[in-house]
Amino acid sequence: MRDRRRPVRRRRFGCGAQGGRVKEVILTPEGYENLKQEIETLSTEKRREVAERIRIAREFGDIAENAEYDDAKNEQAHLEARIALLEERLKMARVVTKKEIKSGEVSIGTKVRLRDVKANKTVEYHIVGSAEANPAENKLSNESPVGRAIMGRKKGETVEVAAPRGKLTFKIMDIKAA
Repeated sequence: MRDRRRPVRRRRFGCGAQGGRVKEVILTPEGYENLKQEIETLSTEKRREVAERIRIAREFGDIAENAEYDDAKNEQAHLEARIALLEERLKMARVVTKKEIKSGEVSIGTKVRLRDVKANKTVEYHIVGSAEANPAENKLSNESPVGRAIMGRKKGETVEVAAPRGKLTFKIMDIKAA
């Protein structure tokens, strides 16, 4: 008996990160330079340090029972994986230019001053792509809940954001190019 179900359509994706799906990495000019610098540092200084650790650990004798050697080889594997990840990001990078930043509108590359309406606290965020996000430096991803809610908004607008601790309400106080 013949199977009458519809044939399964298969999607083909290029090689790359996330199971074959290539994702564009959006970076500010500063983020692009930082990424290049990190790759350079890891590829030169850090590789030399790890190679030296491996060389010293080999001198301890039998590498089969050498914890220092195993640690150094593990560090080398992590380092190479990190370098490969960063190089992939660099290949997929799209740098946001000043021309792309719309005046008076929240977008990647802008600094936004928000006031939490309930807490009456003001905070300033630099809106960046997810690869550059760093909450400790107030670099907020455009893909984060708050980032998504304020993208494309203008000064004076109020937005609500669903957060784990409940609904947050922010008023956009100021927007400027970073």
